Amino acid sequence: MQRLFPNPADHVTVREAYDVPRPRPTGRPWVSLCMVSSLDGSIVLDENSRALSNPVDQQVLLTLRSLADVVLVGARTVRADGYGPPRADGPRFVVVSRTASFTFEERFWSSDRAVLLLPEDGPDVPVPCLRAGRGTPDLVAALATLEADLVLSEGGATLNGLLTAADLVDELNLTWSPQMAGGDGSRLTRGAPEGSRPMRLVHLLEDDGFVFSRYVRAR
Repeated sequence: MQRLFPNPADHVTVREAYDVPRPRPTGRPWVSLCMVSSLDGSIVLDENSRALSNPVDQQVLLTLRSLADVVLVGARTVRADGYGPPRADGPRFVVVSRTASFTFEERFWSSDRAVLLLPEDGPDVPVPCLRAGRGTPDLVAALATLEADLVLSEGGATLNGLLTAADLVDELNLTWSPQMAGGDGSRLTRGAPEGSRPMRLVHLLEDDGFVFSRYVRAR
């Protein structure tokens, strides 16, 4: 793919673009979001994100996963996108849920690197579990307990909203898919209170009409 900003170049690899320093904030890991969106703002098409993606976008996701210590993902996204079991040599996957609405017979839960994050008053579950908060998982408290330098969040919108509300988003890697999705699909965040949270553009790449942007929080 080509780099448009900064320092335009005809060819850069995904690894060159995304394997960059991410300084750990005090008391918690660096939190990076990786999302794909249609041009009209939907993060789903046919009820999941895969129809918006392409092979390079998948490579971006897999590269960020390879750099991360923990992948944070919402329960609905795990179900909608059909996540397989985490690899033994990869990051831990922490699934954020209020109600633990799984049968726990899904293939995803066959790995001991799959962990559920529930509120303290959530139900008992037969899988490894972290607990923080009441009613809704307390992400600030949960992240502070993780032995991690980089946490990659893969959404969906409700999880992104919780992270945004707590001002935990240090980085946004957003792929613009060259299509209009229509419908009433979710936008990038849901549920965060309105307010400006400035981000700074640090790179812009393009491949086959897909645009790959990376922003960091302007603190």
